Amino acid sequence: MISMNAMDPNSLKLYRRRLLPQECLLLKDDEIIHIDDEKVITRWQTINPKTAFDHGASCYFLKEGIKVSKFYRSDNSLLYWYCDIVEYEYLKDDNSLIATDLLADVVIYPDGRYKVVDLDELAEVMEKNLISKEQVETCLRNLHNLLSLLYRDKFDKLQAALNDFSL
Repeated sequence: MISMNAMDPNSLKLYRRRLLPQECLLLKDDEIIHIDDEKVITRWQTINPKTAFDHGASCYFLKEGIKVSKFYRSDNSLLYWYCDIVEYEYLKDDNSLIATDLLADVVIYPDGRYKVVDLDELAEVMEKNLISKEQVETCLRNLHNLLSLLYRDKFDKLQAALNDFSL
């Protein structure tokens, strides 16, 4: 479990680690707008220009192993919510938070429809031994917990964290 007490919010560096392709990217342009013991909230512009969306906001739920993002179109209308199943690592010496994408994702549309995506990528990294057994177990448990919230119509509890901030 990560303790936010150890983090310096003024100099915290955020990284996104991907397993497929393997990369670790400093999110140098993401703006941190809130930190507490349970979450880190950021707003950002897309790293690579996209036609469907161009900016958004993310909430790193440190205890749940989930990163919930709101993707906005250029006209500021909501495209969808995107939930990454992640694993967090805090490096105290560097004051860095690394969010490793464990590949299983859930997309939630404004009309309430949702879909699970990228399970094929999870299978691929398992076949290539790029993910540990423990990471797969964490991924599946966190995905189950997120889907349970959706099934019980309780996703608003996660949405509230981003809706509480003017983004």
